[in-house]
Amino acid sequence: MAYLVTTATRKLSELRKRIRGVAGGASASKTDSILLLLIDYAQATENKVVSVVSESLPHLKKGAIRDFLNIMKGHNYYNDDRWNRTDFIYAFETGSIIEFFSAAESYKVRGPRRNVLFINEANNVSYETYTQLEIRTRDIVWLDWNPVSEFWWYTEVVGKQDADFITLTYKDNEGLHPAEAAALEARRGNKNWWKVYGEGQLGEAEGRIYKDWAIIDGIPHEASLRRYGLDFGYTNDPTAIVAVYYYNGGYIFHELVYQYGMTNQDIADFLKTQAPTMTIADSAEPKSIAEIKRYGINIVGSQKGQGSVLQGIQFVQGQRISVTGESTNLIKEYRNYLWMTDKEGKIINEPQGFLDHCMAAVRYAMDSFRPMRPRVQVDVGGVKPYFQGLPG
Repeated sequence: MAYLVTTATRKLSELRKRIRGVAGGASASKTDSILLLLIDYAQATENKVVSVVSESLPHLKKGAIRDFLNIMKGHNYYNDDRWNRTDFIYAFETGSIIEFFSAAESYKVRGPRRNVLFINEANNVSYETYTQLEIRTRDIVWLDWNPVSEFWWYTEVVGKQDADFITLTYKDNEGLHPAEAAALEARRGNKNWWKVYGEGQLGEAEGRIYKDWAIIDGIPHEASLRRYGLDFGYTNDPTAIVAVYYYNGGYIFHELVYQYGMTNQDIADFLKTQAPTMTIADSAEPKSIAEIKRYGINIVGSQKGQGSVLQGIQFVQGQRISVTGESTNLIKEYRNYLWMTDKEGKIINEPQGFLDHCMAAVRYAMDSFRPMRPRVQVDVGGVKPYFQGLPG
């Protein structure tokens, strides 16, 4: 597919200062627009080095690298011989390169100089990392982010460095599908959420539901797999599957699946490839649970009822939680999972219900660890009660 030159692209192309900060709401095409400009720069200038950086390599692979390759292929620019899959470097005919590396690679952060820098989702990168990268960049520094809460851009860059600062919204993206725009606009009533994701304005940190989760490199060998959480999706929403491990008095979440278009058989086939353990799924889809169970999967429905969502959130909040760095969609949802607000901006006791597929899967799985009580197990032959409790 070809990528449009949108209002967002045109606005960004007009920025002239060395440091260029781009805040924006959901579906504003911030990253795509910056990448388009970087590709154009690499094609038009000789022997330049462009570095694209984000917090982790998994984040890059599922985000900026995938977007870059899609743009290159969509415009028929891509030449497979020029893409170094090991070092994540694309070499253009001009002798210019675009390289991708993570902020965790300190030897690269403090390594050779470059002409242009792009820090993707800069709010997830430390100010020290930004400083080390910025002082090694000769010409242009691009940064983008969703303005969920204040970070170093607002305290250390604006007013202290010569910088352009622009805000984009979904209205600047003419390539956005009407259904996606409608889904955004349906949430106008949630004032703080709409402020960030609809209008691209700086939000309030206290609206976040979960805080203080640790991001870890991987799952310790001694960790014990306890559950899979499953949130169903298909066309408009992804299917999300999260593995939950128990380790040293706390829980570790690891994203396994975040994918559109998965059938129940696809889900069952995937779970068969994983280590056996119980899957807790959204009980709002009993037919799907029954079908997946017929494929031989140990799966039951989550408990739902008045107050169950808030009780589940409260239970998760009370645990020590870690998340693997590979779980990029889960981490994004964790950072952007907000309480709803009324028209006056007052927080109300209800999660925002957007960008919450991994969060739902986590809650379903963790709910099965709550103190002993009767539950309902969905089975092909009917409904039968069982009990649950915390791990021993």
